Amino acid sequence: MAIIGQEIPDFSVQAFRNPEIETVTKQDVLGKWAVFVFYPADFTFVCPTELEDVQNNYATLQAAGVEVYSVSVDSEFVHKAWADASPSIGKIQYPMIADQKHELADFFGVFDESSARAYRGTFVVDPQGIVQTAEIHNMGIGRSADELVRKVQAAQFVAQHGDQVCPARWKPGADTLKPGLDLVGKL
Repeated sequence: MAIIGQEIPDFSVQAFRNPEIETVTKQDVLGKWAVFVFYPADFTFVCPTELEDVQNNYATLQAAGVEVYSVSVDSEFVHKAWADASPSIGKIQYPMIADQKHELADFFGVFDESSARAYRGTFVVDPQGIVQTAEIHNMGIGRSADELVRKVQAAQFVAQHGDQVCPARWKPGADTLKPGLDLVGKL
């Protein structure tokens, strides 16, 4: 079954949010937009470049009412050790979830049994807890936080303006489309 349109499950996990460890639950996610950024493992190579890229866009996402949750199957203590050791990870202000039982990775369909790690998955979840976008990459392929921000903005626009849709490369302020017979074969 496709993940789009699915409601996130109840969950309660530990997370490292510099400099503390906190509990994150489904209730913390509901009521605002959320982004889940899965990555294979701490102390790796592509992962810190992606997570730092998300951090560099974190203020923009927060201004749009979005909370970011990075997720791996490492423990919250490993997340803290990585933040202490890595200048890139030490900058991160959003929660770094410890999904050791891979309950979230299983739900989102990104857990790879053979490596016991998560693929690179990025999911936008609306305030009702419904998955609106899904992107999954193999472990060696990094993602762009600029595109993540654009997808969040498009998902928020469509949620607010249900009669309009966002074409490729749409950004706020650009023209949208209003589906109808007058557009069929004209684009």
